[in-house]
Amino acid sequence: MPSVLQPKPIVVRAPARVNLLGEHTDYTGGLVLPMAIPFYTSARISTHDGAEHVFRSAQFEGEYAEPVGSSAERSGLWSDYPVGVLRQLQALGLQVQPFLLELNGNVPLGAGLSSSASVEVASCLAVLALNGQSLPANELALLCQRAENDFVGSPCGIMDQFAITSARAGHALLLSTRDLEFEHVSMQTGSLSEMSIVICNSRVKHSIAAGAYGERRQQVEAGQTVLRERFAGLRDLGEATLAQLQTCAQAMSRESFKRCRHIITENSRVRLAREAMLGGDARALGALMVRAHASQRDDFECSCEEIDFLVDKSVALRGCYGARLTGGGFGGCTVNLVERDAGAEFCETLKDAYSARFGVSAETYVCKAVDGALTEREREA
Repeated sequence: MPSVLQPKPIVVRAPARVNLLGEHTDYTGGLVLPMAIPFYTSARISTHDGAEHVFRSAQFEGEYAEPVGSSAERSGLWSDYPVGVLRQLQALGLQVQPFLLELNGNVPLGAGLSSSASVEVASCLAVLALNGQSLPANELALLCQRAENDFVGSPCGIMDQFAITSARAGHALLLSTRDLEFEHVSMQTGSLSEMSIVICNSRVKHSIAAGAYGERRQQVEAGQTVLRERFAGLRDLGEATLAQLQTCAQAMSRESFKRCRHIITENSRVRLAREAMLGGDARALGALMVRAHASQRDDFECSCEEIDFLVDKSVALRGCYGARLTGGGFGGCTVNLVERDAGAEFCETLKDAYSARFGVSAETYVCKAVDGALTEREREA
C-alpha cells in the first residue's frame, strides 16, 4: 500500500496495563488476566523535512536521530523502544518516510505497569498511520514484543503488548499466551461491581532487562526442557501438571523446580479466577490474589521487603479482598481488590503505614478497566 502524506500531525495513545493474575506465565504458553488502565503514552508523529527519523520524549532529555534506512544497533537509551519498533517495521518491508516522533505520557516508569510496551504500541501505531498502514491487533502485539526481545534485549512475554492492543473497557482480558486465544471477562457482575482496582506503587524501581528477571526465565526454561524430555507431546508449562513436575524434581535444580511450580499453580489460579469473575465472586477472586502473591514470594522469589509489607498491610485493612505483587517483580506495584466505598480510607491508611515503615511516600491509583490503544480519530468516531 503506498505511503500517504498527512497534512497535520497524527496523535496516537496507548494505555498502561495491570495484571490481576497470571504472573511469569506468558513466556511458557500459560494464562494471564490483565486489564488496561487509564495511564497513557501519547505519540505525536509528523513528516520531517530532512532524511531522518527523529525521536523525542517529554520524559527524557535529548533526542535521537538516525538516517532513513539506518540499521544501527541499540544505544541503551530510552529511544531503543521506539527504534526497536521501527526496526521490526523495516524488517516487514515497510518503507518508512522521514518523521518526527514525539512521545509523552503519564505511565509511571519502572513500576511494573508496562510503560515500555505502552511506548512500543503507541510508536508502532503512529508510524503505521503516518505511512497509511495498519496491522491486526495480534500482529501488532507480536511485532512490539519482538522489538523488546530482539532490539532492547529484554526477554518479556506477550502479555503486555497484547493487553494494551486488545483490552476492552469494563473487562479483564483472559489470554492464552500459547495460541493468543482470548476472552473478555466482565468485572461488573455480582459483588465485583462494587469493587475498585487499587494500585499501590512502592516506588522501588525495577528493570526487567536487568539480570534477576533473565535469571528466573532461564531457570524456568531449564525446568520446562526437563519436563518436555520426560513427557512426549508436552508443549510447555502451560499444560504441565504438578504431578508431572514432581516426577522430574530430581532431574532439575531446586530453583527450576520452584519456578515451575509457581507457573503451574498460577495457571490453575487464573482458571479459577475466571470462574470467580463469571460468578461475580469478589471474595474468591481476592483469595486467589493472596495465594498468588505467596507463590511469587516463596516459589518465584521475585518480591521484596517493601512489596511484602504492602500486601500484608493491605489484606488487613477494611474492604480489601485481595492483594499481590503485579508485574515482573523485584519492586514496582501491588494490585488490590478493594470495596469502592472503602477506597479512600484504604489508600490513606496504606500510604501512612508505608511512610512510617520505610520513610517513602507510596503512590496509589484507583483504576478502572479501559479500552486498548486507539488513535484520536478512532476515539472521536
